[in-house]
Amino acid sequence: MDASIRRIEARDEARWRELFAAYTRFYEREPSEPVMRHTWARLLDPACPVYGIVAERDGEVIGIAHYLMHESTGTVTPVCYLQDLFVDPQKRASGVGRQMIDWLVVEMKSQGWSRLYWNTRENNYRARGLYDKYGPHSGFVRYVVENGPGPAASPQELHDNIEQPARSRAQSGRRCAKRSRPGCSS
Repeated sequence: MDASIRRIEARDEARWRELFAAYTRFYEREPSEPVMRHTWARLLDPACPVYGIVAERDGEVIGIAHYLMHESTGTVTPVCYLQDLFVDPQKRASGVGRQMIDWLVVEMKSQGWSRLYWNTRENNYRARGLYDKYGPHSGFVRYVVENGPGPAASPQELHDNIEQPARSRAQSGRRCAKRSRPGCSS
C-alpha cells in the first residue's frame, strides 16, 4: 500500500521527533534537544531554505525527509540537497523511501531546480540499492571540517599546517597511490 507524501506540518512534531531521533541514532549520534528544537523551527519557517516532507499511511507518519535549497556556481537555477531521509524500520521495504524521492523529483521538475542530490554512507547498502535506481554514484568523495572545541587557529597557522605536509611529501618524492574500490573509477 502506497503512502501519501506531503509537506511537514506543525501537527507532525511528536512523530517527527521520534523518527528524527531514530535517524540520528542510525548514524551513531545521540539526539540533541537544542538541535532538534532548532531544526523543527527551521522546517516550519517559510523564510528558511530548509524544508521537510513526511510519508503518511493510515494516518501515521512513517517517514521523514529534509531538503535544502541553495544556489550553485555551476547552474542558473537552484539546486536541492536531500539532507535526511528516514523510514520507520518497521515500515521499510514497502517503497516509502522511493515515494519520497519521487515526490522530490516531481518537485524538482515543476519548480525548475537544476538538480537533486544526496549523500549516504558507503556501507548503507540497503539505501544504496534504492539510490542506484536513480543513477550512478557521482564518484565524488566528501570531506568535512568540523568547528570543534579548542582555540581557533590563525590564518597563518592554518596555512602552515596545510603547506608543511605538502612540502614534506614533495621533498621526499613520495606520492599517494591511487586506490580502486568496487563501483568507483580510479
